[in-house]
Amino acid sequence: METVVSGIRSTGNLHLGNYFGAIKNFVKMQHEHRCYFFIADYHSLTTHPTPEDLHNNVRQVMVEYLAAGIDPEAATLYIQSDVPEVTELYLLLNMNAYKGELERCTSFKEKIRKQPDNVNAGLLTYPVLMAADIIIHKASKVPVGKDQEQHLEMARTFANRFNRLYKTDYFPEPFAFNFEADLIKIPGLDGATKMGKSESEGNAVFLADDPGVLRKKVMRAVTDSGPTQPGEPKSQGVENLFNLMKVLSTPDTLQHFREAYDNATIRYGDLKKQLAEDMIAFTAPLREKILEISADKDYLRRVASMGAEKARESASKTIKEVREIIGFKPF
Repeated sequence: METVVSGIRSTGNLHLGNYFGAIKNFVKMQHEHRCYFFIADYHSLTTHPTPEDLHNNVRQVMVEYLAAGIDPEAATLYIQSDVPEVTELYLLLNMNAYKGELERCTSFKEKIRKQPDNVNAGLLTYPVLMAADIIIHKASKVPVGKDQEQHLEMARTFANRFNRLYKTDYFPEPFAFNFEADLIKIPGLDGATKMGKSESEGNAVFLADDPGVLRKKVMRAVTDSGPTQPGEPKSQGVENLFNLMKVLSTPDTLQHFREAYDNATIRYGDLKKQLAEDMIAFTAPLREKILEISADKDYLRRVASMGAEKARESASKTIKEVREIIGFKPF
């Protein structure tokens, strides 16, 4: 059984793109591997050094991941800041992380363009903290997107450098856990090919959206003036709606609207109304679970406590052994 580690952003609600992307695979993985899923509240401070409501952001993310199917008994679901061993390993790895290699990191260059007035040390050493998150549990597999592949490469660099400097093979090399073939790509409502909370307003459908909000979003979705003759190619916005319907509607419903489009008789208003109702039917059980779990403070406290205990058991063993390898010894 391999050890898998994945970080979870500590801000923002989950949307359908998250659900059909990583989360469904996390739910499957947790029964097949030794999984550690952490909510990355330390990482959020690099971009938002004074977040308005860090605690409730973290809480909401935990609620939604639990509602989406993460089982705290099967996997270790924990909050990054509940495991102080991570920051100790971060410090130790920083001693052998070099300014030049960190400044060449693509994500660092991008961040300093986006926030020139907040170029903090945390941004520069972000890959080191990410490496600490991964190798603290001696993970061999890490589910990452394309934008994180360089960070994973750097995690391998730091793990290998530690082994080389201290003449050991203590840390395994972490590699990408690629479930690309299993991903269902969910497009946005604004005509973008990707649904995401960082895209334009109205792009994403969140799991916690109530029916009224969801209907408004879908009815405002980008389309075009409609086909003028049979067989006309679809615009990106219209293609997106059909792709969403392919995932959320019945085959008969999808076929009905495909034929209407091919015959140039389609009414986009009817398609949007149907898609909205199908989205509401799909997200209703998830939304109910979110509300139920959010109201159970004792359960959330138990989940956080259990996750911290399980994560610290693994992390403290690593730190104890790392300190011995480096040469820290009690008098």
